[in-house]
Amino acid sequence: MKNLLSVLFMVSLLLAACSKKETPGFANEQEMKVHYDTAAIDSFSAGATSIDIVRQIRMSSQKYQDSVKEAVKLQKEEQKLKEELEKENKKKLEEEKKKSEAERKQKNSDAAPAAGTKIE
Repeated sequence: MKNLLSVLFMVSLLLAACSKKETPGFANEQEMKVHYDTAAIDSFSAGATSIDIVRQIRMSSQKYQDSVKEAVKLQKEEQKLKEELEKENKKKLEEEKKKSEAERKQKNSDAAPAAGTKIE
């Protein structure tokens, strides 16, 4: 029985000594994020490239150039559509003005002979 108690004591002591302990200072260091002004060229590279140069490389890429061309094309199409709508609106306004003027002339011409004739 004494041997069993001593074995259990040794095992518990061994487990307590080998258990993983966390230090409070270590966790705080991992949370702090450092901002660098360079970016790695690739995962196997020894050096780094400036953020400005990386931005220039991305801007000169074919995908970026294609997206810029697409945006310009869409802006031109929108401009054309706006111009066409403005032309249509102007035509409609002119037609409405002509119709209103014609109606006024008809009313004036209908009212003038009726007032100028004498009823006997």
